[in-house]
Amino acid sequence: MTKHKLVSRPALASLAAIACVALMVGDGNAKNSGEAVPLTVPKATCGPNDHPESALQGQVPAAMRAAGFTGFNCNLELVGQYRGEGANWQTTEFTDKAGHHCGYHGTASPTRSLPGRQQLGSRVIDLTDPSNPQPTAFLTTTSMLDPWESLKVNERRQLLAADEGANGAGGPAVDIYDISADCRNPQLLASAPVGTGADGSGVVTPIVGHEGAWAPDGLTYYGGGRTVPNNYYAVDVADPTHPKLMASWNVPRVAQGARTHGLSVSDDGTRGYFVSIGSVTPAGIADPNVQANNGLVIYDLSDFQFRRPNPQPKVISEIYWKDGSVAQHTIPVKIGGKPYVISVDEGGSGGTTSAAQLQAACDAGMIPFPLARIIDIRDERHPAVVSKLALEVHDPANCAKTVPDLTGLSIFTYGSHYCSVDDKKHATTLACGYFNSGIRVFDIRDPLRPKEIAYYNPAGTTTPSTGSNHALGNNWRPGGPDWCSAQVHLDKKAGTLWTTCQDNGVLMLKFTNGAWPLPGSNTPGGEQN
Repeated sequence: MTKHKLVSRPALASLAAIACVALMVGDGNAKNSGEAVPLTVPKATCGPNDHPESALQGQVPAAMRAAGFTGFNCNLELVGQYRGEGANWQTTEFTDKAGHHCGYHGTASPTRSLPGRQQLGSRVIDLTDPSNPQPTAFLTTTSMLDPWESLKVNERRQLLAADEGANGAGGPAVDIYDISADCRNPQLLASAPVGTGADGSGVVTPIVGHEGAWAPDGLTYYGGGRTVPNNYYAVDVADPTHPKLMASWNVPRVAQGARTHGLSVSDDGTRGYFVSIGSVTPAGIADPNVQANNGLVIYDLSDFQFRRPNPQPKVISEIYWKDGSVAQHTIPVKIGGKPYVISVDEGGSGGTTSAAQLQAACDAGMIPFPLARIIDIRDERHPAVVSKLALEVHDPANCAKTVPDLTGLSIFTYGSHYCSVDDKKHATTLACGYFNSGIRVFDIRDPLRPKEIAYYNPAGTTTPSTGSNHALGNNWRPGGPDWCSAQVHLDKKAGTLWTTCQDNGVLMLKFTNGAWPLPGSNTPGGEQN
């Protein structure tokens, strides 16, 4: 690999003009007055018994990887773990009326599982005793064999659902389980195809499983696939035993290569925050004539919410950026009473960090790895990015220090994937899985100037977990940092969080040194991502 250019701050400032392209609006940072917003978030202040990062914020240096990474922690400590056969991309949770606290996570599909796999499917984990998380059931219906990024709970109707992810591009099935009586033992309501004509809806459209999310009232499940036909779709689950396809559609810039991925829905069900997944070629990163196609599309979903005939989504606004790619998911929140959307990418400015893409991003002085960003939607027709959750590894001026860590790795290195908040209606805290950078927790009470308050990056494993996807593309290394890629679930009362990392499995962590909860923090339950 050729030597990376160290880009000056003036050069970075000039490149910022092409970093974010929006419909009728530019980067929201440009219109904020007062003290300049720093490129990276301030580091967490760790306690005396912590094992803090020894190099850049978010970095696991090459020498440490080679010797066997033993982990970092700052204001978080491990109190319980269930490795099992590992995990893959996503988690969700529910607490039933008897007080059982249950976690759910997917694992690799049968065709991508490593040799020696004992039990396929999605795991049901009893988290009631934080020190001893234990599996209580294994879900092996069509979609649950590998839900990929579609596994979600609806709190209001007490349902667990997934579409057929199957290595990120499955078939038309949707699975729905009842978790109301005992969340430790979900009861199957439906495992059935939609869009094939068999569901009785009269809507026949090919769909692909990959991502998914509920409307908060639990009457509609939205899905999205990342391969042909690259569509989003809405499924009527008013009768959860007979899901029916309502409609499907493409994102606006599909002609420029944009595709579908993650999404979220407003509390009243009338607004959808859908990502437009895109990237540019290495040659196009610094070319202002190359149009960005990666970003956020805000839809009016009223037709679906109110069950109007021939329902169609209506585009309200779009915002795109070049300093990131492969948009992953969104979270609508209120911070200080004002509405924002947290949007998370899983690719950097050059894409998902192949050697050529990473080189191009670094040489252009653009953010090399994906991150989360906060978007102001007070005027929903003119959304504006107001801050980015960048660590020191995201600073292109540090490329010469970070690139040697990633020799031979092709994807998902120092980047974001899934984030969650403490309370969508009054968000104070954002917690994210940043792959090789571990679990990162941020104070977002000032959305223009977020700061880091804690992190936990687990030790690398000496053997891969058979149900993990970390071996994808030959990216697992003995003793190398894990892939922490799932949602993070905060619990104010216990002062804990839980998540999964792909080879370490389920991790229950406790905050230390008074780092969290923050003043005003609350965890009301339900999906906060």
